[in-house]
Amino acid sequence: MSDADEMTINLLLVGRTQSGKSAAGNSLLGSFDFDSHLSPSSVTTCCSLGCSCRISGFTRRNGHELSLRVHVMDTPGYPHSSLSKEEVQQAVRAALVQHFGEEGLHLALLVLRADLPLCEEENHHTIQLVQELLGPTWKNFTAILFTHADKVEEAGLNGDQYLNIASDTLLNLLSSIQQRYIFVDNQANTLQQERKTILRKIIEFIRQNSYQVLLVK
Repeated sequence: MSDADEMTINLLLVGRTQSGKSAAGNSLLGSFDFDSHLSPSSVTTCCSLGCSCRISGFTRRNGHELSLRVHVMDTPGYPHSSLSKEEVQQAVRAALVQHFGEEGLHLALLVLRADLPLCEEENHHTIQLVQELLGPTWKNFTAILFTHADKVEEAGLNGDQYLNIASDTLLNLLSSIQQRYIFVDNQANTLQQERKTILRKIIEFIRQNSYQVLLVK
């Protein structure tokens, strides 16, 4: 958090290569800070921090109106086309200390594609990476961000219907993090419309966790 009339939230994006992390980060920031495009190889090769402009009168806390600033750290995915797991871990851990070492991390967003099934092996590797980065309390500071939600709509499903037919692997993961999830539409013309709704959901997750931060060392 920041000044009395302003709230700053620190967010981390993690997930597989080509899951839509960078595009989701741009949506959260309302900008194009992160490179995101179609590629046969991993696009993001290093960690980078994006900071939003001040959003006036965004929320209220203890009866006071607050403006909002959003800090988002984009990270290389794993498996990566040119980096090993150890290289990804080292890069993310160093960037966490550099950017959020003093203020702490409010929420890690585990980015999953809604149009692809989550398999047990993939889930194991992804969760292992998150655990190793965030430590034993990772479940308190993690939410799932589903990208490509437009594909869910195209299939004639809403969020609840989608989860009703989800794999046990995904449902167990959601249960472990207290059902914290968000759907993001990757269609460029809807990103700005969805941005405030997505950010309000994120702030609600942070509020439910008593505005605690994860201190990264």
